Amino acid sequence: MLSSENPLAKAFFMAKKEKKEIDNSLAKNKKAFAFYEILEKIEAGVELTGGEVKSIRGGKANLKGGFIDVHAEIPWMNNVHISRYKYDMSGTDPLRKRKILLHKKEITEIESKIKTKGITAIPLEMYDKKGLIKVLVGICKGKKTFDRREDLKKKSQEIDIRRALKYRP
Repeated sequence: MLSSENPLAKAFFMAKKEKKEIDNSLAKNKKAFAFYEILEKIEAGVELTGGEVKSIRGGKANLKGGFIDVHAEIPWMNNVHISRYKYDMSGTDPLRKRKILLHKKEITEIESKIKTKGITAIPLEMYDKKGLIKVLVGICKGKKTFDRREDLKKKSQEIDIRRALKYRP
């Protein structure tokens, strides 16, 4: 018997709710973390059609190669492929530009950072938050080849250390 007055029951339901919110990623741009150094992350909404939302929730979104542009103080997400929903009869283009929903202050901040040389904005992740599809926008700087090699060396060394610690007699 769990009642709403029981503090143990409240803790159980809150932990379950928190766990649900943590694991809600719908699409990730895994290559972005390898090829870019992420300087800043911004959460944003995205303007989608109903079929696109159903398709994203079904795991049919690809963020690879996507980027964010600002035209006439309106941010747009380009080159993000969202497959057509199988029961949707409207002929929406899977690679169409999608409007990003941000506050005016955030838009001007992104626009000023994009204008500097070597910095770009890319979508890092799409996730569900309280029933809405959100996009995690990353302000990024491209990595050089030697930087990527160093990251791979560090990662392999960390794996070797973990293995050595795991199999200690």
